Amino acid sequence: MPVTAGNFEAQINLHLEKTRSVMRRHDLDWLRVIVFALLILYHVGMFFVPWGFHIKNNVIYEGIKWPMLFVNQWRLPILFVISGMGTYYALSKRSGGQFAMERIKRLFLPLLVGILFIVPPQVYFERLDKGQFEGAYFDFWPARAFIGIYPEGNFSWHHLWFLPYLLVFSLLLIPSFLYLRNNPQTSLIKRVSRLAARPMGLFWLIVPLYLWESLLEPFFPSTHALWGDWFNVVNYLTLFFYGFLLISVGDIFWRTLAANRRKYLYLGIAGFSLMIGLRMFWEDSTLVHFIEALFKVVNLWAWIMVLFGYASAYLNQSSRTLTYANEAVYPFYILHQTITIAIGFYLMDLDWGFWPKFLIMVVGTFGISWLIYEAVIRRCTWIRPLFGLKNRIQDTSAAA
Repeated sequence: MPVTAGNFEAQINLHLEKTRSVMRRHDLDWLRVIVFALLILYHVGMFFVPWGFHIKNNVIYEGIKWPMLFVNQWRLPILFVISGMGTYYALSKRSGGQFAMERIKRLFLPLLVGILFIVPPQVYFERLDKGQFEGAYFDFWPARAFIGIYPEGNFSWHHLWFLPYLLVFSLLLIPSFLYLRNNPQTSLIKRVSRLAARPMGLFWLIVPLYLWESLLEPFFPSTHALWGDWFNVVNYLTLFFYGFLLISVGDIFWRTLAANRRKYLYLGIAGFSLMIGLRMFWEDSTLVHFIEALFKVVNLWAWIMVLFGYASAYLNQSSRTLTYANEAVYPFYILHQTITIAIGFYLMDLDWGFWPKFLIMVVGTFGISWLIYEAVIRRCTWIRPLFGLKNRIQDTSAAA
């Protein structure tokens, strides 16, 4: 039967009704685990590159900034998109009030624990390194650990900034998400469904991202302080909303990604190459900024589509490894940077070269995080909620 506007509309309506009962996608869980694992590698890498970090190696390696820049373009955007998708599943089984309470328990409580106990050692090692404090850790904590706001003071949420952002976004968008959940025939979802049915249709969604990147980013540099961090707030809020919206259109989205993933791969390679070429051969100016902003948003969105496309083709299956890793990833995220910085502090002045230090920090961060998780967090009922886990031993739902 030929496709007409009428029967295409009927297909969308039928699909949207089916979408409400869609089962959880294991590829999203795999992507979440993989991206958080990359985060550990990225934070170890920050010890060696010229970009600002809490402590630095005694030798800086310029070359590794290029693979880190590549990962940096899409690692946080895709996490917010995945988190928006996870919110769709969480809200499908809860009322708005139940969802709000669940978000507070699973995001605010671990954030509070992290601020009080996990982050202070990072600040302590930084103060030792910069000669701003002398003495044992328990001379620093708690007496001085919470005096003043970082970086001038010591109180901070450091790498846990993702949690307050996600909490605020989740609570702020509850009315919109409930409306979309309860009205799958709304014109917004239908429009996105039409875009998702075309190979390049979803690239229209980069228009708001381009506006934020070109008009907000120059005036609001990244601080991760939430208040005043307006580019990040608006940009990540948009990506979080996109995640909920894209999962709402369901199979149309996933089929298009799987069928066109190679096109998105070529586009991502082109976008990243153009962005790097522009940075290397042109001095910064207003015109260059507007051009680079376009390359940047095309690049990050293309790689998000690439990752979703290949994951849907090869990773949409459960396993015992995924079940274990999906629960462990949240405690790993909370713990990892403190362990990385502690190891780095004792390696930073050794003349061992890049690879010995890098491997020790990676293996040490993963290994110590796993020991703490397996021996303590996973097995202690009263500790599990402090790290965002439910009380039962097996929990396959995403924390974010």
